[in-house]
Amino acid sequence: MSRQEQKVVEGAQPFLEDGEQVLGAIVARPRGWTQSTAGAAGPGAIPATLGASQEAGHVAAGTEAGLPIASPMALVLTQRRLLSFKIGSPIGLGVGGEVKELVGGAPLGDVDSIEVKSLLLGKVVTLTIRGVPIKLEVNAAADAKGLAKAFASAKASV
Repeated sequence: MSRQEQKVVEGAQPFLEDGEQVLGAIVARPRGWTQSTAGAAGPGAIPATLGASQEAGHVAAGTEAGLPIASPMALVLTQRRLLSFKIGSPIGLGVGGEVKELVGGAPLGDVDSIEVKSLLLGKVVTLTIRGVPIKLEVNAAADAKGLAKAFASAKASV
């Protein structure tokens, strides 16, 4: 677990229910954020527009699925729920990224799957909640596969 993810685990503690424990955590943004940010600085706004549209679609999907998401955000898995937190901007090497507020949570029984795919220098995490896919992007150092594995174990015991 990275320093940033450890900071999230510690920051999430006040928001947990009695007996609830963090099984995994990652720092993420809605899919499309990197493209909209990188494209905005370059010539021509088409990539930025496409990325912003894609990002807005995943934020809307989170709301539709009952798990609102933020940007930047932390995704925290417990044995009972999948939680999303608004965090400060992570700067790197564990700096920044403090947990600011709980944005939403979905009972583990409502989470259909957590899938991870590598993409260039990062990963795409697809959450499917109540049949609605929500795509997030994470950096290469994020323990997204560990989160997906912890979810599979927790889901099997529910």
